[in-house]
Amino acid sequence: MRLTPTTHRAGQRRGMLSMELVFVLPILLMLLVGLLEFSLLFFARGDVVEACRVAARQATLPGATPEEIEDAALTSLPSKLRRGAEVAVEMGVHSGDPVIVAVRVPMSAAAPDLLWPVGFSLQNNDLTCETRMVKE
Repeated sequence: MRLTPTTHRAGQRRGMLSMELVFVLPILLMLLVGLLEFSLLFFARGDVVEACRVAARQATLPGATPEEIEDAALTSLPSKLRRGAEVAVEMGVHSGDPVIVAVRVPMSAAAPDLLWPVGFSLQNNDLTCETRMVKE
C-alpha cells in the first residue's frame, strides 16, 4: 500500500508537535516550580515581618526583657519557621531611645529547595526583617 502525500504530511506535523512539547515542557515546569517556591517564600516573609513587629512592640514596653522579646517573636512565627529562627535585640535604656529588633529565618525552612538543579539554591540564604521603634 502506498501512502498518499497528505497522510505523510499529517504524520510529520504530529511529530513536530510532540518535539515542540518536548522542548517547551521543561521550561514550563521550571517556571511553575519557581512560581511555587517564590510564593512560599513571599508568604513566609510576611510571617517574619509580622513576628519582627510583634517583638518590637513588646520591646517598647517598660520592663521588657530580651527573653520576653525573643519569646514574643518566636511564638508569632509558624512552627516550621521557628526551627532555625534567630532574634537579635538592641534595647534602649531610657524612654525615647530607639529599640531595634531583627528576626532572621533560613529560606530552607520556609520553602523546599526545588530549583537547586538549575543553580538557584536556597541554602545559606535567609529571610530577614529589622524593625526600629521608640521606647515608651
